[in-house]
Amino acid sequence: MDALRQFLKPELVWFLTGILLLILELLLPGLIVCFFAAGAIVVAIVCLLADVSLNTQLLIFIVVSVSSLLLLRRWLKGVFLGHVLATQNGRLNIEEFVGQRAIVKEKILPKVGGKVEFHGTDWVAIADQEIAEGAVVEIIDKDNLTLRVKAV
Repeated sequence: MDALRQFLKPELVWFLTGILLLILELLLPGLIVCFFAAGAIVVAIVCLLADVSLNTQLLIFIVVSVSSLLLLRRWLKGVFLGHVLATQNGRLNIEEFVGQRAIVKEKILPKVGGKVEFHGTDWVAIADQEIAEGAVVEIIDKDNLTLRVKAV
């Protein structure tokens, strides 16, 4: 019976709950469960330092978990997923490409496509007609990483 009481100390229960919630966060998407894990670990530390009632433990758990969720989730999502400062519109920089010349690196077939070299980089290219390797082409459009070209 003493072993069970030793194991059921509040600080140990809260700490193990926090570790279990951290493991659960790895399995679930959304970056939410880790804040409840942090709340459980904070309660474990408080229980280790002071003798507090169950009501106080639950209050600390709820306050720490919810406040950290509300205050830190957006920032942490930015850290883990990358901050998006501005969305880039692919049409804004199309002027850099349209009208420029490129060299065909792989023969371009009408429905299959091919490759061109533009500014030292190989690009996937499509065209309405077959264009032989080594030919010079003009870029007429850009769609993401694909260039639409025509023979010069």
